[in-house]
Amino acid sequence: MPFVTSKDGTRIGYSVVGAGPAIVLVDGALCWRASGPSGPLAEQLKDRFTVYTYDRRGRGESGDAKPYAIAREVEDLDAVIDAAGGTAAVYAISSGVPLSLAAADTLDSSKITKMVLYEAPLYIDQTRIADPTYVPRMTRFINAGNHAGAIRLFMRNVGVPGFGILMMQLMGIIRKLAAVAPTLAYDTALCSPYWTSSPPPRGTWSHVAMPVLNIGGGKSDAWMQNAQVAISKVLPNAMHKTLPGQNHMVAAAAIAPMIKEFLAA
Repeated sequence: MPFVTSKDGTRIGYSVVGAGPAIVLVDGALCWRASGPSGPLAEQLKDRFTVYTYDRRGRGESGDAKPYAIAREVEDLDAVIDAAGGTAAVYAISSGVPLSLAAADTLDSSKITKMVLYEAPLYIDQTRIADPTYVPRMTRFINAGNHAGAIRLFMRNVGVPGFGILMMQLMGIIRKLAAVAPTLAYDTALCSPYWTSSPPPRGTWSHVAMPVLNIGGGKSDAWMQNAQVAISKVLPNAMHKTLPGQNHMVAAAAIAPMIKEFLAA
């Protein structure tokens, strides 16, 4: 598999499939190329695009130079875009959305041509109130090397019931995810500044001037759907759509047509 080297020297593993204009897929928490939605989505898009998937730092084949900063992850995405020829569209899901917005807000405006965003987990109104213990507890688990504890805490926070977490334990899923558990701190850093129960203020991401399609799943909870509307309102050049029948675990076959239609316009 090819690699790019980020600005701080971190090696970032990536893959390429398809032919056509470049698009980079940005994963959410606990996902990497070999485990997550990017692979199936790349297969759905490769007939129209050259699709770049990559392992965010600390996952899969990518390194993890310390200390962490959101700016370092922006540099990682920038390096992948450079590998794609210096300009690309971006599709991001979940915690990959605030990462991609940070990149679009700081990188040269020619780097990212368009963005499709799916369900950033932001708490922007009273329909979802942040647990004030989540961030310090996550920090303690990761600092103590309690990877299983960090994953269980994350799963509870995203709404997985206790029985579901027990089944994940019995099926070995939590053990499989343990290697990337420390990166939950990175997703927390990306998302928690927006867990305020208030919409992002005007001027947030003010340099994100490229066309943006922000999508929410029709079966997702109200707080998640509300967040996508709020993000769309604050971006200079964004539209919002709902994808019927989908929740946060969006099917590649369901979202691929929306991506193709938006990027073709």
